[in-house]
Amino acid sequence: MGDTHLLATKSGYQENQQNCFDFAAERENSVKSLLTSFSTQDSGDMKKQADPHRETSKNVMDKQSSEKLLQEKLSSSYKDILCGVGEDPTRAGLLKTPERAAKALMFFTKGYRESMNDILNDAIFDEDHDEMVIVKDIEMFSLCEHHMVPFMGKVSIGYLPNKRVLGLSKLARIVEVFSRRLQVQERLTKQIAVALTEAVQPAGVGVVIEATHMCMVMRGVQKINSKTVTSTMLGVFREDPKTREEFLSLIR
Repeated sequence: MGDTHLLATKSGYQENQQNCFDFAAERENSVKSLLTSFSTQDSGDMKKQADPHRETSKNVMDKQSSEKLLQEKLSSSYKDILCGVGEDPTRAGLLKTPERAAKALMFFTKGYRESMNDILNDAIFDEDHDEMVIVKDIEMFSLCEHHMVPFMGKVSIGYLPNKRVLGLSKLARIVEVFSRRLQVQERLTKQIAVALTEAVQPAGVGVVIEATHMCMVMRGVQKINSKTVTSTMLGVFREDPKTREEFLSLIR
């Protein structure tokens, strides 16, 4: 009985390994094919006469091709990961897991493919308002760059306008752009503050983030109730204690 079980286990392991080898060869051929098609496309484009409409269409196609290539590369990498932990990527429950995981990771990191110009566009307004503006408890989800596990929490943003204001929803969009990247909370806090400063040149900006990190909950010290609080104060929020205290009291 023991010998039979051992042989079955060994056979299953060898089958999994063979599936992994097959996937590796398939991935290499797929990448080569895509690279060849891109090379051919680029060569043909050089011969075409410049046309604004054609260029716009080409940019859209290039973006779609780039995202398709990225998704396929990520999917292949997830197949390798499944093999690495001893799983069989061909079994029913895992057949589409690499593709799903690739799409999920692309969403979690979509901030790399977004720019502040596209996000803010025409949402900056001239307004004679010089009192504090605060949007608090903006929900935030990100990935820790050290372990690639989530951290999540809430962001509170305040600024003192200097004749210009930003559409309120855009504050949440700024949070989204920078949180959808591999991050550390300290850098994320500062990036949000700096982006808002560059957008509307306010008299001051304050950003506070309170978050729970899964790298401290699911692994390591495993402290499920711990929270991390970070802040960035710029302009009068840093220089004037009364302004800073008003902001901090209003977001409590």
